[in-house]
Amino acid sequence: MGREDTSTARGRSGTGPAVTVTIGPDAAGERLDRALAVALALERPEDPPSRSRIKALIAAGAVAENGATISDPSRRVKPGQALTIAFPPAADAQIAAQRLPLDIVYEDEHLIVIDKPPGLVVHPAPGNPDRTLVNALLAHCGASLSGIGGVARPGIVHRLDKDTSGLLVAAKTDAAHHGLAAQFARHQVQRTYAAVVWGVPRPLRGEIEGAIGRSGRDRKKMAVVRGGRGKPALTRYRVLKPLAHGAASLIECQLATGRTHQIRVHFAAKGHPLIGDPVYGRPAGRRQVAPALAALAGAFPRQALDAFSLGFEHPVTGKALQFTRPYYIDINSLIDNLERV
Repeated sequence: MGREDTSTARGRSGTGPAVTVTIGPDAAGERLDRALAVALALERPEDPPSRSRIKALIAAGAVAENGATISDPSRRVKPGQALTIAFPPAADAQIAAQRLPLDIVYEDEHLIVIDKPPGLVVHPAPGNPDRTLVNALLAHCGASLSGIGGVARPGIVHRLDKDTSGLLVAAKTDAAHHGLAAQFARHQVQRTYAAVVWGVPRPLRGEIEGAIGRSGRDRKKMAVVRGGRGKPALTRYRVLKPLAHGAASLIECQLATGRTHQIRVHFAAKGHPLIGDPVYGRPAGRRQVAPALAALAGAFPRQALDAFSLGFEHPVTGKALQFTRPYYIDINSLIDNLERV
């Protein structure tokens, strides 16, 4: 369990925002770098630091216990230890403005709503240094784009996975960014998704509740976790119609919370993973489906998830804004093909 420290920890790395984590009984005797990697992955699942970065932070004097710096990454930890990690301020990365096609649904001087296609990454990250939505927004909005979200993610208050299509709002001013971020924090933004899943979830209308955190088996994946781990997550859903004689179904989901991969993880845990999901989906062959259906699902190039509706209060004017569009074209094609199987 961890907490954001209101102070700053000091070391050879300088000053930065500090996070304090408490070592649990399961980590007793673990190496310091490994124990911190696990603890911080649970504390910051949206941006978990790698073990190599943690080792570098330890070497830079950024880890301390009761004010005393710890510089040995192999030191064994004990239950109940409170360790403070000072993350250095983000470097001013120079992100290039790149003119890329943007499907603009709405725009004013404060914000912009984009219909993001599958395959477009929202912000630069390892493996995707450019040609992202942020690069395109910098070119389109210029200096007006809000920088309050940090240099690497100007204007971004929420995101969609690379291969999830749908509506996304970005802030163009700091006032809009503050207002939108507050609405997301209070879960006041209405986000509705269409998904095509294996099988037919029961009941046909319900909620999936389960804390989401880093998987204990594969640190690159998220999972429903127990024992006080992870962050609370709630997905509301309804089955719109069965497809392929009940082998699949079209569902509509609303997020009450916004955790990493939330819909994908929740439905996989319920036994109904999204068709085409390369991370959380199960091979079609294990579901005893017809060869034609297995081939159809195997040819779908992404997780079948589309954020088709977005509603929020304008952060400056207070006007209620609601944007809804038809399902993305490949989702509609998948539904039509499944109905013909």
